[in-house]
Amino acid sequence: MRAARVPKGRFLLLVLGGIALLAGLDGALVLLGTSMPAEAGRLGADHGRLMALGFLGTVIALERAVALGRPMGYAAPVAAGAGAVVIVLGLAPVLAAWLMVAGGLFLVGTYAALATRERSLQLAVQAAGAGAWPVAALLLAAGRPVADALPWLAAFLVLTVAGGRLGLAGLGRLTTLARRELIVASWVLVAGVTLTLALPDAGTRIAGIGLLALAAWLAERDLPRRTVRTPGAARFIALSLLAGYAWLAVAGVAWLLTGASPGAAAYDARLHALLIGFVISMVFGHAPAAVSAVLRVPLPYSPAFYGHLALLHAGLLLRVVGGDVLLLPWAGNLGGVMSVAAVLLFVAVSAAAAVLGLTRRLGIGPARGELHPA
Repeated sequence: MRAARVPKGRFLLLVLGGIALLAGLDGALVLLGTSMPAEAGRLGADHGRLMALGFLGTVIALERAVALGRPMGYAAPVAAGAGAVVIVLGLAPVLAAWLMVAGGLFLVGTYAALATRERSLQLAVQAAGAGAWPVAALLLAAGRPVADALPWLAAFLVLTVAGGRLGLAGLGRLTTLARRELIVASWVLVAGVTLTLALPDAGTRIAGIGLLALAAWLAERDLPRRTVRTPGAARFIALSLLAGYAWLAVAGVAWLLTGASPGAAAYDARLHALLIGFVISMVFGHAPAAVSAVLRVPLPYSPAFYGHLALLHAGLLLRVVGGDVLLLPWAGNLGGVMSVAAVLLFVAVSAAAAVLGLTRRLGIGPARGELHPA
């Protein structure tokens, strides 16, 4: 019974991230022109900040706090989660903006504390990503459009995932050449993102090369290329990751070819190929391991997981090809709604699986095998 107890503080922080997620999805539906209650209308303007920093920032910072194992680590998810709630409530926008900045700075501090016990390439790559969070938050706090902050949000999320895969997949024994490839790809992304502050178009194109290089590195070096042949949970995780790497490559091509083009279709493709196709697919694939690590609750694999994965990528394909390339408004809108539905389905199916896993841990129902992450 003690082993099955959910840490209340961590659960509360995860709830804050969930609030940001639901509010961000509401904002997405507003931007898609879906009929929504009047009070949800203002969430459209904060959709990007709620999803990237309120939801993903809180969840990533919470996982890092658990890894650190010290109270100071929880300052980052508390600040990000609180900032998201302030945004949702429509109170003190200046306070919300600076809470988001503080969350990023606290996360950098968490990595600095982690570096005192471990010096590794995976930690360095993730720390570089963490450094991009407060810059993105500062740009948004200064009233800059989300398009200006997008490269920094991309660096935060992509480098966090790339560094995390080094640890999760046991890629610590890389050859010298493989390590150098990852370092160069990461630096190209960082250099391009930094250049966007002075030369947005050139910087975006260089960042696109970095995204392409990281997509190729992950597809070649990560384990899913082999574990995709293993049935069950390993195959689901592998397919989630491989699909994400494919969309990361698509995003890299879009960034390289369109630069900082203000066109709505080009911007939509740059934004959602990365944040939906890559990042959300990573969330789907990593959820079983993350939930188990943070809440101490098993998330047993179910074939039902393929429902939200297929819906996510089908919706994004319709949005990018039909909406952004062929310029069919209905395709873009329908694809966007499908992506929102996929995330909601993911939350529902994961919650049901977690409850099932917890009941089995308590000895209610038949035992099942452990999940083996890809």
